[in-house]
Order: sequence, then structure tokens, then C-alpha cells
Amino acid sequence: MTDESGKNATILLLSSEPRARAGLREALEHSGYLVMRASNLAVAVDALSSCPIDLLITHPYIDSMPGHEAAKYLRGKNPGMPVLIVAGLLEDDRYLYRAELENFDIFPKPFTAGEFIEEVQKTLKTMWQREAAVGIHSPEATSA
Repeated sequence: MTDESGKNATILLLSSEPRARAGLREALEHSGYLVMRASNLAVAVDALSSCPIDLLITHPYIDSMPGHEAAKYLRGKNPGMPVLIVAGLLEDDRYLYRAELENFDIFPKPFTAGEFIEEVQKTLKTMWQREAAVGIHSPEATSA
């Protein structure tokens, strides 16, 4: 990570749903994050071994397992890694247009890319504050 906003942070995006993974990846990359994509737990484990991960983003369910269990397993391989579990849908025409055509309602209301990025930044900032409190290298610790 190079600055307090999290730009250049490496994010592991674990999502077994291709449309959700694509939408979140685009929002993250557009905001300057490096995104490692994983469609299942095995690919996520490989990604963790290939480079340092600053944040794990996943969903409540991936493949046939709870996302919480997958996150606990991955955090065991990368202790202290922050986790953001995304339970809703990104406001994206790939979902909204299809739902409209089929007369489906969506609850809760989809979130915007900006709202998603704000949550990512808050999660990263919390991690940096924790690291600074115990003296681990972080962007905030070096800028003081």
C-alpha cells in the first residue's frame, strides 16, 4: 500500500458468481486497487501464496460453503488480514436490467460503486490504525 486512501492495495476478491466478481473488480480497479480474483477457495489459497494480500473481500456464500468459513480459513493463512463480507449487489445494469425484464424486486437496494469503495477504504483504514497501534509498518505510521 502506498498511501492512506489505499491506492495500490492488493485485494483478494473471492466470489463464485461471475457477474458479481466482474462488477466489484471493475469498481476496485477503477479506484486504483490491484485485484486478485478467485472463483473458489482453492484459487484464493493460491493467490495468498503468490503475493501479500491487504484485504479479502467475499460474499456470505461461495460455491457450497459459507463465506465466513472461507474467510476464517484464509485468515488462518494470512493472520490479521482484514475481511469485508459483501452481502448485497452492486448497482449495475447487468443485474438491474435483467431484474426489470423479469419483474423481480431486489432487496436490499443495490449499493453504488462509490458506497462500496467507501467501505473498502474504511476497512483498510481500520487495519492501518490497528497496525499503527502495535507499531507495524503502515501508511499512517510513516506519514506521521
